[in-house]
Amino acid sequence: MARLYSNQLWTLSGIDRMDEIKVTEKLALDEGLTSSEYKLILDILGRTPTYTELGMFMSMWSEHCSYKSSRYHLKKLPQTGKCVIQGPGENAGVIDIGDGCALIFKIESHNHPSFVEPYQGAATGVGGIIRDIFTMGARPLAILDSLKFGPLNNPQNRYIFSGVISGIAGYGNCIGIPTIGGDIYFEECYSYNPLVNVFCLGVAPSEKIFYGKATGTGNLVVYIGAKTGKDGIHGASLLASAEFDEKSLEMKPTVQVGDPFSEKMLMEACLELMDKNLIIGIQDMGAAGLTCSICEMSSRGNVGMDVDISLVPLREKNMSPYEIMLSESQERMLLVISENNKDAVFDILEKWELDAVIMGKVTADGLINIKMNGKSVVNLPALPMADEAPSYQRPSKKPLYLDNLPVFDIDKFEFNDDIDSVVSKFLSSPEICSKSFVYSQYDHMVRTNTVALPGIYDASAIRIKGTDKIVGMSVDCNPIYCYLDPEKGAKIAVAECARNLATSGFKPLAITNCLNFGNPEDPEVMWQFINSVDSIAEACRIFDTPVTGGNVSFYNETKGEGIFPTPVIGMVGISKSSNKLNSISFKNPGDLIIVLGKTKPELGGSFYLKLIHNIAALPIPAIDLEKEKRLIDLVMDLTEKKLIESAHDISEGGLLIAALESSFASDNNLGFELKIKDPDRSPNIFLFSESQGRILVTIKSDNLSKLQEFCIKHSYHFESIGEVVSGCVSIEYKGKKIYNRINSDLKKSWEDTIPEIMNS
Repeated sequence: MARLYSNQLWTLSGIDRMDEIKVTEKLALDEGLTSSEYKLILDILGRTPTYTELGMFMSMWSEHCSYKSSRYHLKKLPQTGKCVIQGPGENAGVIDIGDGCALIFKIESHNHPSFVEPYQGAATGVGGIIRDIFTMGARPLAILDSLKFGPLNNPQNRYIFSGVISGIAGYGNCIGIPTIGGDIYFEECYSYNPLVNVFCLGVAPSEKIFYGKATGTGNLVVYIGAKTGKDGIHGASLLASAEFDEKSLEMKPTVQVGDPFSEKMLMEACLELMDKNLIIGIQDMGAAGLTCSICEMSSRGNVGMDVDISLVPLREKNMSPYEIMLSESQERMLLVISENNKDAVFDILEKWELDAVIMGKVTADGLINIKMNGKSVVNLPALPMADEAPSYQRPSKKPLYLDNLPVFDIDKFEFNDDIDSVVSKFLSSPEICSKSFVYSQYDHMVRTNTVALPGIYDASAIRIKGTDKIVGMSVDCNPIYCYLDPEKGAKIAVAECARNLATSGFKPLAITNCLNFGNPEDPEVMWQFINSVDSIAEACRIFDTPVTGGNVSFYNETKGEGIFPTPVIGMVGISKSSNKLNSISFKNPGDLIIVLGKTKPELGGSFYLKLIHNIAALPIPAIDLEKEKRLIDLVMDLTEKKLIESAHDISEGGLLIAALESSFASDNNLGFELKIKDPDRSPNIFLFSESQGRILVTIKSDNLSKLQEFCIKHSYHFESIGEVVSGCVSIEYKGKKIYNRINSDLKKSWEDTIPEIMNS
């Protein structure tokens, strides 16, 4: 709870009330504050706030800005480690990867804006996360996106899907930062609440990290970037911190409008200022705009600011103090610089053709003092606006639905569907089919750092020029698992990210997360959230991947219907050489196909049950984190010794889908022959089980004994199940071929699915 300032009165000396709306408790409640929060404001100020002050409290104490429902629980996450330079609390996390290099990365959500206005909602989500990265001193090098939509047979969902993809492509392509990977799911719960989570990573010298902290009494406060308009007002408080209803589509004015060309100029100017050490502190004007940047910079530095907002460059006439302070117009930054560097700073800003103005100074009294046209409009203490905002431990209880979920009894289930019909339906489903329709719209090669092309590796990868280092990235979360079993589902999300990195040849280092949930005032939602956080913490401790930051997105509900709990994990890793990376694609006829890990009869929560039988049932696959860690170490050893020809994580869809994807990724129309060695169970169990801790690898036949040695060393099960062949896909069961198809025909069906749906 915020510290009370009842012994100090923040006087209204000179405040002009003529254009101010009279503030009452009812108005405060209408603005999204609670009765207790309004009373706390009165205690802090010792008076009634002005309308602009109320708006600032409303934005800073919103769920989106204050994390008031999640801060207590996020502290459980492991946030320190030998590589961590900066953990949670800044614009992005920072880790040291040696040789004077630091990775700066983060994932953020832009969910509700992307429902209201899909193109701009997604585009400004990209712009915002890019600013978080270069604000810390890094040149952004790569973008990934984690996207969740409603089924594409719904025209509204197709419209949102198309707009979001175009928005991500439009902004990223124009600014010249490659979008190189991600994940996409389709589920009914996202029909009126799509999830648009965007990850960005950059690289900076480890000794040149910049922070959103104001210091030095008398230092100058400088506004730079685009002009301020009325777009985005209430974005943090209404769009990001409230449920949706039938009036939500009328909220387009609260969606920001992005301009990637302006952001490019802003980015280059900031990076040049940083390179020349001309900045003391810097903060993006993101959620809550000027309010957030002024309050957070002051609070972090335990200082105040005197600013004159009549100097703010405006796009529209007659904007009120309230509108100026809460506008979320894009492509803007707040700087703190020294008087001595003023001329050098403004020379650079002029070169990059940016609007820039000295709008105030840093003060020692801890107060935010804002004037407009010579009159005071705001006089507030900084700390209770940011670092000491309210924090709640909301009640939680296990959701009732978890006790009423169906349980899938695999021993009593009749598997009477044939392999051919199952594969056909899988390949024609948006969940499983090729996502080239999406990533072909992204420029994934701009700046020539991209190492791993989309669809060819389990993890995305970029090189760090001037070094031998390759950085791997993965984003993941299976929302079906997390709905059926939030605890186990969250662990699987972390484990799958780690597998994706290790399978591709990267040592996992750290994570960022984007925790998407429903209304935190619902105890059942809080139970989902708390147990997901606890599970992520446990997994990260075992994998030694500290959490360096991220985002919590609550209130993902429309008309009282919430999304599945969706804790998206973004993980980064490192490799010393691109010569030691593993693609998923089959390489040579005659290579042996090996499954690392045991395939168990685990179909609960599987895509097989969902797509073929329309069943979502428990139990989801078991997850053994210690065993997963052994698998990662095993694969890293096999990669180091160059024993692997290809490697692919076995996840959604099971073993057969993994094999098909590896086949489709090959350059030489390579297929495979599989032999199912368990005659006592339906072949569907072996082919479509989603048992965790499994990786599909191919090796040269003369390396089998060496692979066996490493599996014994790491106490890990393996099984040889077939070999790579040319041109066809066949499966043998009980000595007979039960499936035999031409590989190129299957690939065409897999590739054509989404284009055909979008053109329907």
